[in-house]
Amino acid sequence: MLPTLADVLRLDAVRRGEPRIIAGADHLDARVRWVHSAEVTDIAHLLRGGELVLTTGIALPDDPQRLRAYVAELAEVGVSGLIVELGRKYARTLPDALVAAAEEHGLPLIAWARETPFVDVTEAVHARIIDAQLAELRASEKLHEVFTQLSVDGAPPAEVVRQVATLVARPVVLENLAHQVLAAELAGSDPAELLTGWETRSRSVRPEERTAYDESSRWLVTVVGARGEDWGRLIITSMDPPSPRDVVLIERAATTLALGRLLDRHAESLERQAHGSIISGILAHAYADPQEAAARARALGVPLTGRRLLGIVVLPRPPAPSGPPPALGLANGASAASLTDLAEATAAACREANLSALVGALDESSPQARVGVLASLPSRAVEDDVLCEVAQRLRAHHCGPAPAGRDRTAAGRAARARGGAEEFVMAVGSTVESVRDVRRSFLEAEQVADVAAGRNDGRLFYRLPDLRLRGLLHLLREDARLQTFTERELGPLLTYDAQRGSDLVHVLGVYLGSGRNKVLAAQRAHLSRPALYERLRRIERVLGADLEDVESCASLHVALLALDALRKDRT
Repeated sequence: MLPTLADVLRLDAVRRGEPRIIAGADHLDARVRWVHSAEVTDIAHLLRGGELVLTTGIALPDDPQRLRAYVAELAEVGVSGLIVELGRKYARTLPDALVAAAEEHGLPLIAWARETPFVDVTEAVHARIIDAQLAELRASEKLHEVFTQLSVDGAPPAEVVRQVATLVARPVVLENLAHQVLAAELAGSDPAELLTGWETRSRSVRPEERTAYDESSRWLVTVVGARGEDWGRLIITSMDPPSPRDVVLIERAATTLALGRLLDRHAESLERQAHGSIISGILAHAYADPQEAAARARALGVPLTGRRLLGIVVLPRPPAPSGPPPALGLANGASAASLTDLAEATAAACREANLSALVGALDESSPQARVGVLASLPSRAVEDDVLCEVAQRLRAHHCGPAPAGRDRTAAGRAARARGGAEEFVMAVGSTVESVRDVRRSFLEAEQVADVAAGRNDGRLFYRLPDLRLRGLLHLLREDARLQTFTERELGPLLTYDAQRGSDLVHVLGVYLGSGRNKVLAAQRAHLSRPALYERLRRIERVLGADLEDVESCASLHVALLALDALRKDRT
């Protein structure tokens, strides 16, 4: 980074002249791009800004008006400062007109009391500038090495985000198109302060460029995606206006994330990785404050505070004796692919059962590999009914009959070859009411799973209800195309609500949920009919949609259902 004028004044070559700041003392943070000595008054048109101008003043005019014009021209072109050596033109002091004009235009004016070789100053400052440029070049090379190695190693998104946070010493967040946090590195900040209300704050930051700095939020934001398919944003928060290095850093990190997603087609989804990281952190006591885990989960759309919490373990069963030999490092001979399939199927089952939950594969490379589920139940939920439904849906996904003669998963084919036996064991720990006690619930669930893994009594939980469109949207929740559709349909209205604290999205949902019956919608929204009509007109203006058009309303209704699925806030 270029030195400031304050940095330059501390150089030995400059200090030998005994510099004294005459005007513009509050602008010493100006960056010095170059040093230029000049003994003529019409020099401004030859400068490009950022220069430190040195002069003996011998050619400066005596006329106060012309002195003011000289300073105004230098300030207009953007020079960083003006140093005048005393002794030639001005014996002890600088003219009042020169000082007043410099103060008026915010141009730092420095007087040298002693004769100083300009060449010494020029060499010293230029050496400092070149050193800064070399440092930036080395920093860029370091960034290239770091992110190239991350790409080669196939580093998960959480590791990429951690590296960015380490390099900038600022909190860094990776979010999806629905503004849900997939990974976050706090860099010592308060997790509750950073992540609470994240979706609302993130929606209000909508830069026009793919990489841009938002001054109001102090966020540096870049879009993550490749081949024309964007799927998220990478954000550095609490940042002063970024340097060119910061922009290169965030864009290089976004490229690494996009490349990793393209190459690692068989890995878990980003959401599964994010969920698994939080569960693993809880089990390993990685969070000094349990509220940090709660804040991270909430940013992913899963509330943990004020809820009943359940630790659930889904364990793959051993393969049939005639099957392939067990894979080393995975429980019960389960392959990495089958464990990933089981984690995704479990997540889908939880979504379809309307259960807010963190779901991820745990300890994949160890003999204790399993799928962990941290279920979050509202107070009115009937626990046994919810668990029964989750188990029923999981069996349908993982080893149920294949549609149109095609098997959904390898586990399903194996299950049907064995007469339809389940390929998993689902075990549930006791209910707890705080994140601090979740580990105890998981340990209990693991013990139950270990005992049940050798049994196969065909036990089923209850039937699989049909969720119709809502179920389909839950299944497609991670698809970037659905997220894009939801943002396109509802984004302006969500932004309007976030900026003004209004409830137009809620009113639209009530209106469409009432079959477009305005009388019924007004009753359900607790609004007078004129107030409802006014809100509907405002919704039409914000969205540019006609709420009397059946197709527009159908599209908006689907988008609202998708938004509900994306948020996963089952209160």
